[in-house]
Amino acid sequence: MVLDCFPENVLIDILSYLNVRELVRNSRVCRRWKQLVKDQRLWRAVDLSTWKGLTSRVLWVLLRQYLGHGLRCLRLRGLLLSARRGAFLTESWLQALRSKCPRLRRLCLQYTDLRRLRSCRLLPPSLQVLELRSCEVSPGFFSQDPEAAVETLVLDSVPSFCDQHLRSLCTWQQLSHLELRDLSRVSAGGLRRCVPPAAQTLGRLTHLELETRRLAQMVALGLGKGWPGLERLSLGGNEVSPGLLSVSRLQDLRWLRLRACRLSQKTVIRCCRSLTQLRTLEFMEVEFVEDEEERRPDAVQSSEDDPVPELRRSLRSLLPECSVCFSSCRLTVNRD
Repeated sequence: MVLDCFPENVLIDILSYLNVRELVRNSRVCRRWKQLVKDQRLWRAVDLSTWKGLTSRVLWVLLRQYLGHGLRCLRLRGLLLSARRGAFLTESWLQALRSKCPRLRRLCLQYTDLRRLRSCRLLPPSLQVLELRSCEVSPGFFSQDPEAAVETLVLDSVPSFCDQHLRSLCTWQQLSHLELRDLSRVSAGGLRRCVPPAAQTLGRLTHLELETRRLAQMVALGLGKGWPGLERLSLGGNEVSPGLLSVSRLQDLRWLRLRACRLSQKTVIRCCRSLTQLRTLEFMEVEFVEDEEERRPDAVQSSEDDPVPELRRSLRSLLPECSVCFSSCRLTVNRD
């Protein structure tokens, strides 16, 4: 074969463009290719979320033959919505993962049923980032601080996640980054009980992202008393505006992102007046709503490149040291 003439490093670079399934197929070409495919440089970031028909048996084969000390990031898609269902991630497999992959830093699970796992202490101790998207968890899954030094936790559309789970996260010693999206069983009161200066809180958080249907109430009650130490905040959803004024009480806030919501320019200005420490303000996919009768006759006309020039000018005056960014935003003028 012509490829046999290339040095090993070149062949590994070529193989790095293949997905996991293609790598496994190429390992059957010859002995040399089998050894090349097992090189840990090819198994640093493994994405199995697009592998249709992935089973626990295939997971065991991959772990025994390919995954090892080089693994840093692992993405898996479970069988939660599959007709086959059945066990997917087992305690024995996770224990083997802990042993064979001591440098795993990021674990992303999608549509995975974790209700058979007793707690998160089964996760690899090297883990720093844990993402659960459309998963199911047991009542006590977060009850114990994991051996892993998890710093970032992302929970997106986890139906069983409730106030009790959120309360359990207060014991996680290293948790500093938390993202909560579409969690229908988390209440405003549950969030408020986790806000400092209560006895057992999420006081170590420096980065919080909230995106739920009841965002207005959660922000107003959860952040209304301020959150000492919270430096980065992201809010998204249909009801950002009513609770946005509570953000003005976050005196340590340095970075604020507002995403996929409807806002008035007046609300934004009122919120930002007291955020003197803010250094970055981002608007992503925001629809700015303005009444035609409130528009100033001498107002600068908006454009696709700059939908709200007046707001940009006002923010530059209020927060001269803050960087303001608009991405995929638009202006809607009410003519009623």
